[in-house]
Amino acid sequence: MQGKKWIAAALVCGFLLGQGTAPAQAGILGTVVKGGAVSLLVSQFADQLNSAINTLTAKYPISSDYATKVVPIITVGDGSYAGAAQVSGPKEQVDKCQAALQLEASFFKSFRAKALIPVDKVAISGINRVQGVGVSAQIDVKI
Repeated sequence: MQGKKWIAAALVCGFLLGQGTAPAQAGILGTVVKGGAVSLLVSQFADQLNSAINTLTAKYPISSDYATKVVPIITVGDGSYAGAAQVSGPKEQVDKCQAALQLEASFFKSFRAKALIPVDKVAISGINRVQGVGVSAQIDVKI
């Protein structure tokens, strides 16, 4: 319940602050508020999201014995949280993973690629790939 109060407060502050700003500034502020709300949701519900994904995969013969954890996704060029990802691998390596870095690119006018890379920091610089860990699920948050 505490997390819901913080989310509501962030959204109300974003709405009130956005009322007196220029359109371009309001857009940036809205992105920051949404990013903060998603970050809060991810940190507040990471264990429940991880459990839900593990329950989903256990229904099919595709579950894994690896350790899993839900971390925020960071998009390069923006630096804001864009959602969450479940990472999996050996427990020691999964414990090192703090985020998934998302890289996007378009190729040949018809193809789009998104690479999700487990990393050791919630940042867009000074990060290191966490070897032996993969992204096993992507979680979108409807705002």
